[in-house]
Amino acid sequence: MTTDCLFCKIVEGKIPASRVYEDELCIGFPDINPQAPTHLLIVPKQHIASQAKAAAEHTPLLGHLLATAASIARSRNLDKGYRVVVNTGEDGGQTVNHLHLHLLGGRHMNWPPG
Repeated sequence: MTTDCLFCKIVEGKIPASRVYEDELCIGFPDINPQAPTHLLIVPKQHIASQAKAAAEHTPLLGHLLATAASIARSRNLDKGYRVVVNTGEDGGQTVNHLHLHLLGGRHMNWPPG
């Protein structure tokens, strides 16, 4: 955990979040600025600053995050489709320096996204 990281503080329970999912590796909660009817963040409990900082040792965790996104999407009846986004770095739109997935659904997603 990093003491100045917003998501680490949420994981530790120091900042409240409406958790919609939790297991031993990650938590899920609504984005405070939703961009779709369903917009959840899936955050690993282990602090990894970004996707760019992920290493081979994180492969099982990264797979778990994607499988968790699919499971949550099924539980939310997003059977018409959804989007999973990982913003990486400042130019990639990352605003919290803790790896996290955005799960967006409940409406048609346009392309290109950015």
